[in-house]
Amino acid sequence: MELRVSDAPAEDAAAWLARRLRGAVQRRGRASLAVSGGSTAPPMFDALLECGVPWEAVEIWQVDERVVPDGHRARNSTQLVVLPATAHPMPVTAPDLDAAADDYAAGLPERFDVVHLGLGEDGHTASWPPGDPVVDSRAQCAVVGTFNGFERMTLTPRVVNGARSRLLLVAGGGKAPMVRRWLLRDPQLPVDRVRRSDTWAFIDPAAAAQLPASATG
Repeated sequence: MELRVSDAPAEDAAAWLARRLRGAVQRRGRASLAVSGGSTAPPMFDALLECGVPWEAVEIWQVDERVVPDGHRARNSTQLVVLPATAHPMPVTAPDLDAAADDYAAGLPERFDVVHLGLGEDGHTASWPPGDPVVDSRAQCAVVGTFNGFERMTLTPRVVNGARSRLLLVAGGGKAPMVRRWLLRDPQLPVDRVRRSDTWAFIDPAAAAQLPASATG
């Protein structure tokens, strides 16, 4: 895993992501990206718009979504409107969520070029709640029960770890204890299920505050 600590992690992550997407388009003609919601995603998306991405050749899926009506402010999909790519929002308004998750899985690319993730103050990533069996699911997309106030649909570790690369973007001092526990490989944290090889973590100094100097140097 590559760990990069900087004062502008969203901009640095966007520049890295843009290079990955351009490379995928050059090699395969298309690029596939799965994105998470959360507070760090919008600044990365804004920076990404300035990075010369060939959007006409990029398709975007969601890593996870809250089960709320279309247009609800809690929907992660509302963050995607700024990106001029073909988007595939999760079908969280379907009457049969389990069947909808299976349908969404059927439309996923064989292998994502990049999966973008965040990190919660409880150690979750995607919508993998601490202690939830979704981390062991053999499905590609699953529905989880109420977590932080919402039922959710999420890609599973099987899909995330099958991607060509993963990007974690973490900011804020409230994340510092989880960043430390994650890098020390605490198996109790859902984020520990993320494959470390071909994974890049972009972290601001506040989130990296509890790491030893050797880890951030």
